[in-house]
Amino acid sequence: MNAIKMLAIVLIVAGGLGLIYGGFSYTKETHQTKIGPIELSVKDTEQVNVPIWAGVAAIVAGAFLLLARK
Repeated sequence: MNAIKMLAIVLIVAGGLGLIYGGFSYTKETHQTKIGPIELSVKDTEQVNVPIWAGVAAIVAGAFLLLARK
């Protein structure tokens, strides 16, 4: 399997996951302090939304690369 077909499959899968889940979230540690034996930390959860058009565009681009002839 050549690199273009692998990229096409990755684009199709990523576009499908973007449409199914609509985004992803991650946790980042923003503040941390240590006062003697006490340690405090603040963790924020960030949400990243994937637009519908980006998922559809990834699927279309992947399909085009997969079906395109040389």
